[in-house]
Parts: sequence; structure tokens; C-alpha cells
Amino acid sequence: MSVPSRTTPAGTAPSGTAADRPKERKTASRQRQISDLVLARGSISAQDLVDEFDVSLMTVHRDLDELEKRGVLRKVRGGVTAQPSSVFEALMPYRLSAMADEKQRLAEFALRYVEPGMSLMLDDSTTVLKMIPGLAGIIPLHVATNFLAGLKLLAEQPDTRLIAIGGDYDPAHDSFQGIQAIEAIDSIQADALFMSTSALSPTHAFHQEERIVAFKRAMISSSTKRYLLVDHSKLDRVALHRVAALSEFDVVITDSAADPQAVDALMAAGITVEVVP
Repeated sequence: MSVPSRTTPAGTAPSGTAADRPKERKTASRQRQISDLVLARGSISAQDLVDEFDVSLMTVHRDLDELEKRGVLRKVRGGVTAQPSSVFEALMPYRLSAMADEKQRLAEFALRYVEPGMSLMLDDSTTVLKMIPGLAGIIPLHVATNFLAGLKLLAEQPDTRLIAIGGDYDPAHDSFQGIQAIEAIDSIQADALFMSTSALSPTHAFHQEERIVAFKRAMISSSTKRYLLVDHSKLDRVALHRVAALSEFDVVITDSAADPQAVDALMAAGITVEVVP
């Protein structure tokens, strides 16, 4: 039995073939440009994107839905943002670019608390991530982290025994979370923890997301010494969930752009503060 052949009208190409590729490339290029624009400005309205790229509002919303699904940005009423709020943490691309110089100085300063032979716990913060290249000069070390970007860097360093804290992968944070990850943390005891968080009052550390709070608390409990690295933009702020009292940390490290009144408030509460010049 013969099967009728399918024909395509002259001058056209079947759907999903080369004829669609220019459109797909144009869409991908526009989405990259939208992402770059949002990261540069922090926030932008959907109408501004319509005007910027000369496309329909429906097209803009389709692009934003796709970028939100990938964890690049977050849609809000009337537009899109990469910035944090009291209930949402900034997304990874924005976190990597925000306060980069300050984070580098904090990370380099924090290395003075690391000695060869120590076991370290590192959280999934972009501030602590910047410590990792410097650890290569303080070996041997045992290092445990849930941050995929950190695991990749640490895997390339000699004389570093790497402990991967696994669990459910969270693309928005590029890290492993959940019950399995917390159980893995509970099974070890590190000499020192280096972590950051989203907001600090004079007495407490805060974070926007409950699952991240649970993870950070587990790390605090499984570490003997605790160091909190926070750039000046996080001081004198609160977020939805309390992570821990600042008294649980041995040292809070911030940068010299910090409001002196905010630093004084921390010290008045009995917190040991190091201000990095």
C-alpha cells in the first residue's frame, strides 16, 4: 500500500525548518538585549520595552515570560525587575554584577581568617564566591558548599578536598537546596562558615526566602566559627524572614562605604564589626 506524499506549496519551507531560524535568532537576540537592559537599569516598564524594540506588548510579555522562566529577571506589575525587595531576592545575573568591587574587597579581607588545614563551609552567596580564587594560596583545605558555581571553581584547585552539598537544584540561585541538602550539612562540622545574606538590622540577619533561611541556619549550626560578609547596601535593612541573631557570628565584615551610624548601631549591640578600607 503506497503512502501519499506530502507536498509543500512552492516558495515555502516546512514549519520548524530553516525558514523559522531567522525569526528564532531575532527573538533570542532581542531577549539578550532585554536582559542586558534590565540588568543595567535594575527595572524597566513593559511599555518602555515596546518603544525600545518596536514590537507589540504581547511580544514583550512573551519575551519576559521566557526570561523569567530562565531565572534572568522577575515580572512585576507593569514591567520587569532584577532588583531585590523585602520578599524577593535579586536574581543571580543581577547579584553577580551588583556591588562587585565591594564584594571583592570583603572576600579578600575574609581570607585572613582562613588557615591551611581548616575545613570550611561556604554558602551560595556571590560575595563568598569571590573568596574561592584566594583559597588556592591557603592549602590544604576541606571545603563544603552547595553553590554550583563555587563547586566548579573549587574542583580546579589543587590540595582542596571538595565536599559537594547536593539536593534539589535551584536555577535561580545556581545552588542545591531542600531536605537532602540540609541533611548533608547536618552530617558535618566545619571549622569556619563564610556566608552573606540580604539584609541586616542592628541585631539580626534577614533573608527573603524561607527555604534559603532554613539552609543558612543549618550551616550556622554546623560550623564552629561564623563570618558574615555584607556590603554596605545591606545594612540597616530587613527582609521577610529572620535568619539568625548577629550575636551568633564571630565577625560581621562590611565595607567602608557603610553608614557610620549603621556600623555604630551594630557595635552598640555588642557585634564585632570589621570595616574593610
